[in-house]
Amino acid sequence: MNTTLIPDRRHWPEYLAEAGGLGLFMISASVFTILFEHPESPLRQQLPDAISRRAFTGIAMGLTAMSIIYSRMGRRSGAHLNPAVTFTFFRLGKIAPRDVTGYVIAQFTGGVAGMILSALLMGRLLADPAVDFAVTKPGAPGIAVAFFAELVISAVLMLVVLSVSNTPRTAGFTGVCAGVCVATFITFEGPLSGMSINPARTLASAVAAGKFTALWIYFLAPPLGMALASLLYQRIRGRAQVKCAKLQHAGSSRCIFCEYHSPGSHHHQPAERPESASVDATHAVRGPAST
Repeated sequence: MNTTLIPDRRHWPEYLAEAGGLGLFMISASVFTILFEHPESPLRQQLPDAISRRAFTGIAMGLTAMSIIYSRMGRRSGAHLNPAVTFTFFRLGKIAPRDVTGYVIAQFTGGVAGMILSALLMGRLLADPAVDFAVTKPGAPGIAVAFFAELVISAVLMLVVLSVSNTPRTAGFTGVCAGVCVATFITFEGPLSGMSINPARTLASAVAAGKFTALWIYFLAPPLGMALASLLYQRIRGRAQVKCAKLQHAGSSRCIFCEYHSPGSHHHQPAERPESASVDATHAVRGPAST
């Protein structure tokens, strides 16, 4: 029996961390979408302007992303939280095929579990048409615009991640930069596609809502955009400059990616992660009193 694609049982802590991370992200998306979009919410009533509501939602979700990336479970798994991110690092030769399977299953399972739990706890509020289970769907400009917008923002996110995480001076701030991207995309790109960049995130809301509008966009555009970004990064800096598939490499957690070397790759040490940069970035998210 070919076991190449069977998840590695030794890496179940990383898989669980991925599932938990996206599950928490979906719960957060549910809570903040209710707070800023539900007609009965005091915050919604205080913010009649749609772009203001998207900005606050974006800030909240950007901080959520940062917190997960710098959390213990984020440092454990590398905080992909997104099959498109995992597939991109696999294409770059940084993830074993078995771990791709484990991560992708965990991401989809965790996202759906998070939305099911949100529906159980906030069912009536989450089902309101103004909230609609935080689904992502094409906006008024149409499907073609939604596809192109998803492709572009996915490419931008991956370029930011690759550029920042593989530069020793800035590596510790990868999570901050990713969170800023999330906040910016929700604020300005949201009306075009709903801002997904993540097939597992979109499917989770779709399953909870029972609505699968233009699902193919969110399964095709993010992986394609990130693949194009990785090709561009390779062309500019070279494939060897991609050191590891973790977004946040600080801490004592083992790294299953640095242990893996794809066929034909050269052995290398993981990129330097200056302790000072990592500490500063963690403080920026969690505050100086955090432990």
